[in-house]
Amino acid sequence: MTAVPPPRKRGGRSDPFSSTLLAAVSALVFATPALAEPPGIPVHAAHNPILSDGQYYSTDPAPIVVGDTLYILTGRDEAAPDVNDFIMNEWQVLATKNVESGDWIHYRHFLRPEQVFKWAEPGRAYAGQIIQGPDKRFYLYAPVLEANSENEDGFAIGVAVSDSPLGPWTDAHPSGPIVSQSVPEANKIQNIDPTPFVDDDGRVYLYWGTFGQLRAMELNADMVSPKEAETKITGLTGFFEAAWLFKRKGTYYLAYAANNAGPDSACTQAVYHACIAYGTAPSPLGPWTYRGVILPPVSSTTSHPGIVEFKGRWYITYHTADAKGGGHFRRSVAIDEVHWDDTKTPAAMLRVVPTPVAPSVTGPQRNIAPAARRMASNWPVPVQYGIAALNDGIVRDNPLPPDMWGSWSPNNPAQQWVQYQWPKPVTLNGARIRFWTDHPAGSGEGVAVPKAWHLEAWTGKTWQPIEASYGTSPDAFNAVTFKPVTTRCLRAVFDASTDGKTFAAVAVREWETLAPKPVKVTIAQGHVPASPGCVAN
Repeated sequence: MTAVPPPRKRGGRSDPFSSTLLAAVSALVFATPALAEPPGIPVHAAHNPILSDGQYYSTDPAPIVVGDTLYILTGRDEAAPDVNDFIMNEWQVLATKNVESGDWIHYRHFLRPEQVFKWAEPGRAYAGQIIQGPDKRFYLYAPVLEANSENEDGFAIGVAVSDSPLGPWTDAHPSGPIVSQSVPEANKIQNIDPTPFVDDDGRVYLYWGTFGQLRAMELNADMVSPKEAETKITGLTGFFEAAWLFKRKGTYYLAYAANNAGPDSACTQAVYHACIAYGTAPSPLGPWTYRGVILPPVSSTTSHPGIVEFKGRWYITYHTADAKGGGHFRRSVAIDEVHWDDTKTPAAMLRVVPTPVAPSVTGPQRNIAPAARRMASNWPVPVQYGIAALNDGIVRDNPLPPDMWGSWSPNNPAQQWVQYQWPKPVTLNGARIRFWTDHPAGSGEGVAVPKAWHLEAWTGKTWQPIEASYGTSPDAFNAVTFKPVTTRCLRAVFDASTDGKTFAAVAVREWETLAPKPVKVTIAQGHVPASPGCVAN
């Protein structure tokens, strides 16, 4: 297997595009004070994500190369920190002539659905894509909500046209969407995430779909009317949504967000998360062969690829929750290089190395939980939860299930535990734990704080309870202090809340383990499905 080249760093290098365009935009901004919003704002991205300061969140990137410029169409997340919903009212554009420079132009208020599609409702500016047609004009394929739709699901795909990737745009099919649950033929899927493709011979294709349903059809040269009936696409393991179709060296590639989940999945352990996988085909409509995972789950539950060649190098754009104040509904676009193994037929996409690479050492700090590997009594953990959330250092205002470890099942047991294991003995004298609940204490159903809980240290032969005072607040960290103990393994044991007949489940958002003094912490990876060093005979 060809080794993955080291990731290239961005920033710190001058570029003629940067200085010239920054000067031009600055002159325009200051010379025309009557403009409510300048046509583009210069930004510098020293690292991923491109927009990282939390002023504007960006999502669902769709790159397109026009001449010597790379444009990225993005959505805009506007949800409040405590809102779990996709609040997306408009699209934005990012543009650069040199990815490595880190210098971009941000077209903030690029377009709203109702501005171009008179048949569309405002809002829900989901993942769109711009492509250049055989007539050299630019076409925007956008999923929007159809106003006054009689369909069960109102999402539909419209097409707008322009002489420039920056607009202005007009509706290329003003009579309505080109795809919905009723056109061009009846379907029952949610019609979003369009990815258009123009082949070398000028033939036009469109893929779209979500929730595991992928459709495709060939369009006529007008870019809007169907040439053939839509086709159900199969063969792509774990397909969930966010298809991206492209071609390289005669082979057709389709990247997509997959969520085939499980403890041994190559994609994701938690079903709410997604990896980016891909398949190949000998023709634009398949048949498709699954080829593997190229990007593991990122910090946001959703993942959305856009892949393009630019100035002799291939790039993948995607989104994360890594910007300031980011979250699952406050995502931001990142970009990294894609490398290929051309010794294989067809050429294989190598696993992407996201940048910046997370540090393997942090600190000094008292919390040494990040250095531990995780295990739980309910292994394999139900796929809606994420055991990695136990020691990832993140406590969200409004968490989703993979933001916590949980034990819910139809028949919850009276006791559960979670465990940390370190590669060598550590000394601890405290801990902090944060629960999550949807039922009050004393419940025998749902998820409630435990009736009681305690810590146990592994002595080398048995588990020894740690004497301390243990709180069970549902609204804050519960801090525990105790006499120093040295161990390789630590357990938190939970006695489930009960109504006297049945037991509630337990959920933990974060569990910190504290050393007496700050130390450097080497971040551990993975889980421990078996712990031979910490098992009583």
